[in-house]
Amino acid sequence: MNIRILGAHNGETQVTRNVCLLIDAILAIDAGALTSNLSIADQQKLKAILLTHHHYDHIRDVPAIAVNLFLKGGSVRIYSTPNVLTTIETHLLNGEVYPKYQELPESKPTIDLNSIVPYKPETIEGYRILAVPVNHGNITVGYEISNDHGKAMFYTADTGPSLFQCWKYVSPQLLIAEVTFPNRYAEFATNAQHLTPTFLSEELSKFQELKGYLPQVIVVHMDYTLEREIKDELAAVAKALNASITMAYEGMQLNI
Repeated sequence: MNIRILGAHNGETQVTRNVCLLIDAILAIDAGALTSNLSIADQQKLKAILLTHHHYDHIRDVPAIAVNLFLKGGSVRIYSTPNVLTTIETHLLNGEVYPKYQELPESKPTIDLNSIVPYKPETIEGYRILAVPVNHGNITVGYEISNDHGKAMFYTADTGPSLFQCWKYVSPQLLIAEVTFPNRYAEFATNAQHLTPTFLSEELSKFQELKGYLPQVIVVHMDYTLEREIKDELAAVAKALNASITMAYEGMQLNI
């Protein structure tokens, strides 16, 4: 399983992009950097997009990918919880902000919206997909993606403390977790439902206690202006837990 980090941060600058993962060139998770970091040819290879929640930085490229695919006669399936699909239809592909590509062209709509149910495994493009609720806003889900070769990754999505409640449902070799702020923002992170390095350390300790191992950890969704501070604090966590914890970057390639 090849994972390409199209976007690794919580904001867009000249050198950073919003979070977006691409698996084996055909399956995307979140849509923060689909069109800014993929060629038209690569966009046409996409088969499905999994969305974790309705916040703008995670759904922003849905209209853009729709425009590009529509002009080329292509289509893509989007999977998420009903509240996310409603947000897309109400606020983005609503016939005013953007055309209703979920209805156009009539013979084969460009965007095919599909509802998923948390804790219910789905087979999507040959992968086993399990959506697991996490602690962030109104119904956010992380995704465990596994293939026929026994390889599995879990993406936490945006989440605050209490991520440990997911651990009994997933057993990944690779964990892609958010850490948005350094430790001095602990109170703000708690209120905004995000993680700091210390919060991540607590969640990983509970994973190890339950599972008896720690997966490789890749951290995303960092605030770019605070990245150096976060990196130093994550290094301390990795040393304390004897764990592999690496900060992601745009264009990073991972294989499991």
